[in-house]
Amino acid sequence: MPLKIEDLKPTEGSRKAKKRVGRGSGSGLGKTSGKGHKGQKARGSGKISKIFEGGQTNIIRRTPKYGFTNKPFKKVYSIVNVETLEKYFSENEEITPEILLEKKIIKKLNDGVKILGKGEITKPLVVKANLFSRSAKEKIEAVGGKTEVIQ
Repeated sequence: MPLKIEDLKPTEGSRKAKKRVGRGSGSGLGKTSGKGHKGQKARGSGKISKIFEGGQTNIIRRTPKYGFTNKPFKKVYSIVNVETLEKYFSENEEITPEILLEKKIIKKLNDGVKILGKGEITKPLVVKANLFSRSAKEKIEAVGGKTEVIQ
């Protein structure tokens, strides 16, 4: 016999009846509606913060603040790898932060440009940047290029 849509019904116990509170003492949840007498959880919304520890100073306020932050004076450099320079520039070309910005190799100048040594380089280039990693400097100079630190 095929199953018809009108024969479908939930299984026994899968649909629980809603708790009807405050409907007389005979219901079992009358008067205080299952909240007991007085106290914080019996009143209003009865919400207690996750960090509340019954009036004891909570752990967030007990733990000491520690460490040092240099946030207002932190320097953020735009990073360019030597493999990127290899890809976008020809031999003996002069590279400055403004040219990198113009060619959209970097999105923003920030506090300057730092050249890192990821990848290989085969062309001699004249690179002017605010910072160079040791490996980047070695790789650029090994192929006959020049590095110049600008401020």
